[in-house]
Amino acid sequence: MPSAAAHKIRPLPFELLLDQKTIEKRVAELGKEITKDYAGETPVLLGALKGCIIFVADLMRHIKLPIELEFISAASYRQGKKQEDMVMLGGLTSIPLAGRHILIVEGVVDSGKTVIEIIKTVKKQEPASVEIVTLVDKPANHRSKMSIKYKGFSLGNEFLIGYGLDNTQRYRNLPFIGKVVERE
Repeated sequence: MPSAAAHKIRPLPFELLLDQKTIEKRVAELGKEITKDYAGETPVLLGALKGCIIFVADLMRHIKLPIELEFISAASYRQGKKQEDMVMLGGLTSIPLAGRHILIVEGVVDSGKTVIEIIKTVKKQEPASVEIVTLVDKPANHRSKMSIKYKGFSLGNEFLIGYGLDNTQRYRNLPFIGKVVERE
């Protein structure tokens, strides 16, 4: 069992990329777009845990429609900043998705492997539509062609923390997004 001292790690140095007000404004805009696009429907927000948690909570308050909320566990980063080859999915949805409009909500789309695996899994249930909603897109890192309908921000290859995004399970609670600065 790890000691309490093992959990006391020096904070990572970071550079602020997106402040709280900038994020709040863009999330509200995305909520309005979704409300307009799905008028008369009850879309299912399918959050990809754990990085989406703050984003999906804020986003759904700006969607002025009835919605349903479900989560799927997805992990491609398990040891800090190195992306694993295999995406692990768990906790598949209990809501029937056939004929429904599904919005997969991601905190960040990096290589795209995670969201592609989620789409494959969701499409087996024959939904009416499947779209991606992400707070941050890193288009230069995509390994496959994909269409992201709702995108908060496009950023480069930085390793991000805050607003639900983590480094070894830490920093998710920061109200802004920063990039980790390598120590020398």
